[in-house]
Amino acid sequence: MMFALGVVLFALGLLASIAWHECGHMWAAQRTGMKVRRYFVGFGPTVWSTRRGETEYGVKALPLGGFCDIAGMTTHDELAPEDESRAMYKQKSWKRIVVLAAGPAQNLILGFALIVIMALAWGLPSLSESLPAKVGSVACVGDTINKGQLAPCSGEGPAQRAGLEPGDTVVAANGEKITSTTELSTVLRAGTDPVTLAVERDGVTREVTLTPQEVTVNGVDDKGAPTTETIGMVGIGYDDGWQHPSAAGAVPAAAGFTGDLVVRTWDSLLSLPSKIGALWTSVTGGERAADTPVSVYGASVIGGDAADHGLWWFFVFLLASINFFLALFNLVPLLPLDGGHMAIVGYEKVRNMLRRSRGLGVGAPVDYLKLMPITYVVLVIMGGYMALTLTADIVNPIKAF
Repeated sequence: MMFALGVVLFALGLLASIAWHECGHMWAAQRTGMKVRRYFVGFGPTVWSTRRGETEYGVKALPLGGFCDIAGMTTHDELAPEDESRAMYKQKSWKRIVVLAAGPAQNLILGFALIVIMALAWGLPSLSESLPAKVGSVACVGDTINKGQLAPCSGEGPAQRAGLEPGDTVVAANGEKITSTTELSTVLRAGTDPVTLAVERDGVTREVTLTPQEVTVNGVDDKGAPTTETIGMVGIGYDDGWQHPSAAGAVPAAAGFTGDLVVRTWDSLLSLPSKIGALWTSVTGGERAADTPVSVYGASVIGGDAADHGLWWFFVFLLASINFFLALFNLVPLLPLDGGHMAIVGYEKVRNMLRRSRGLGVGAPVDYLKLMPITYVVLVIMGGYMALTLTADIVNPIKAF
């Protein structure tokens, strides 16, 4: 039940994000003197609409996005005589840029607002893929792990007996440098031989020796057959790197976190072409890589899984991340994206400046019909990529939890 609710809520969140994006275009156009003829959420047959002033607002039957119809976006747009002077293509370059950039800006604003909410409600996770081996807690160690659950225990564990404390950072093990929790876990799990750790505390490094306790791990393999493994454990709980800012510090913390997340999102956007092979592998029976992109369907399923596990912070984080992706993706200078229209405005501006420097008049607006072949190629590539991603999400979905 909670899974289904999470899927529906996440899908509605995505729809609201797109509608919010179109609101940015609409509000900017209205405030710069352009005419917005229609603002609709969804596509297809109209379910409901109303007119306020010169704009028709409404909802259509297919909740797959939305649109904002600004009069005169191109020279081929049919205009009423009274709207000729307000055509978008006739406006000053800065006004057109403001209107086009306002959509992605709305997604950035919404994403930041969601990060602030996350900071206040749950805190902010570390975005680092490799956390330092910093001790968050120390405890006793049970003798078995069944289905991921450590058996009850009492007393002190090897880490406590060796004098480790929360806040300590392990920088070396048996003389080998340690830079992450993964590296330290590998050393400690290897067996029950004594391990010498170099531990940094308050700027001072000291050595401690501890002996991992033998623990039996009972589980199942991919085919459901029972498995048994023996590992070493010392009773360390790692610091997860989360920030828990105060109410006053939530906005600054969210700003820094957002900056890091936007950079990572940009890197992910640039890597999209390189993920085609990994997506094809997952569709044809190979393992699905965790860093491959997901479709709207796949993201909604992950959102449902987050809700089902009670991880609402991840639900909000994922929605914020998608808003940042929408913002940056729409700024790519290719038609029919906002960035493509902005590139045309920039081209016209530079071209007209050069013409004026040679004593010539302003050139004609760019003919969008001549750019349609390129636009169709972009649409076909985007459509194919989306179809491949959707197929991967259906036949081999990412297991987030």
